[in-house]
Amino acid sequence: MTLPAGLTRDSAVAVPLHVVTRADFAEWRAAQPAAVGTWLDAQGFDGSAYTALVVPDTDGSIAAAVIGVGDRLDPSSYGHAPFALPACAWRLADRLDPAETAALQLGWGLGSYRFNRYKQPLRAPATLEIEGDADDMLAELAACLRVRDLVNTPTEHMGPDQLEQVCCEIAERFGAHIDVVSGDDLLTRNFPAIHSVGRASHRAPRLISLTWGNAAHPHIAICGKGVCFDTGGLDLKPADGMRNMKKDMGGAAHAIALAELIMSRELPLRITLLVPAVENAIGPNAFRPGEVVATRAGINVEIDNTDAEGRVVLCDALAYAAEQQPDLLLDFATLTGAARIALGPDLPAVYSNDEAVAAAWLDAGAQLRDPLWRMPLWRPYWRYLTSTVADIANGGPSKMAGSITAALYLERFVPLQQKWAHLDVYAWNDSDRPGKPTGGEAQGLRAAYAMLKARITG
Repeated sequence: MTLPAGLTRDSAVAVPLHVVTRADFAEWRAAQPAAVGTWLDAQGFDGSAYTALVVPDTDGSIAAAVIGVGDRLDPSSYGHAPFALPACAWRLADRLDPAETAALQLGWGLGSYRFNRYKQPLRAPATLEIEGDADDMLAELAACLRVRDLVNTPTEHMGPDQLEQVCCEIAERFGAHIDVVSGDDLLTRNFPAIHSVGRASHRAPRLISLTWGNAAHPHIAICGKGVCFDTGGLDLKPADGMRNMKKDMGGAAHAIALAELIMSRELPLRITLLVPAVENAIGPNAFRPGEVVATRAGINVEIDNTDAEGRVVLCDALAYAAEQQPDLLLDFATLTGAARIALGPDLPAVYSNDEAVAAAWLDAGAQLRDPLWRMPLWRPYWRYLTSTVADIANGGPSKMAGSITAALYLERFVPLQQKWAHLDVYAWNDSDRPGKPTGGEAQGLRAAYAMLKARITG
């Protein structure tokens, strides 16, 4: 198995690495040789989070290093190390408990990541030697890096056809079945809402469907918003709002990565992955404000704003998923700027019609330091989606509760008895931070995987 950048299985020349927090630094320092203590004092090192210090040997070579972390169970606490330390191999000098070790290794892998398809990083990361069974950690790391790579790739190389290719390659690797409905076949197969959003692009809209697993196992349906670029349509976005819209398929990236993770770890689940993949482009046949769009569920939608297109493509996918009566239906979507206004870039907004599902996802996020925040399906806000000519509008004149109304719109296409949860995710780091380089980011993904594992094991 090829390891990602920053991790190695074996190194004969690995240098000892110590991990401390500010709270336990004094105890650790007292156990060090006098010369090391003098060096630490001279450098003013006190174990503060996101710090690192190399300890020299008597001949001027590197004897060891120490990194300061905050929360030992938070992978991001270790994300600074790969580029704060010299680019050599390091091995853990102190015993950590398994959860801390996994967090260190995962955080190191995330911190080592640089998107290098078009530009090579200035230096290689330091490498960490991993020991024992790290397969779960490596699979979760691969899923997170999959999201980053998909989101970071510009639309010219990650359009609906490339998303299809990614899914086909995954299906072939794991023996999954794949079905793709594209272009005008969407109308024939009754996916009119997906077609209406994507019809103006030179790249045909499509619904990508991947199925895998034993029919006797619990069935999980996973939908991901795959708007590969969002101009806003005829309700055109301003330049600053359009700049990063290659990331509007971030929901699809999460859904694909979660399905791939489940298959790679061979969880006893049956999964259906659905990715409605489109470009919201401008053209002579672009869908217009005021149009009434048919949907698979038979609910007619008035288009209030063509920039609220994600919910329009998702509603057909959700309806199709619900027809299969899965035990649980999850969707991921970079759906609203309102969620970012409410919660900022680091906290995805989770909605659910099932208390146990919501609690399980939130609990997993808290344990894994993969945070989410629950938002309410406040149904009185249905009034913001009222249409005078159709069953529902995809938006309205009010700017109130934008993330909630988007979730309510999606809920309309989920049957009452269907357990469902929706993650309004940013999928993006808006600034360089330790372990979180600017660009695509996996959020709530590890928590979703842990929640599904817990459902199996009880």
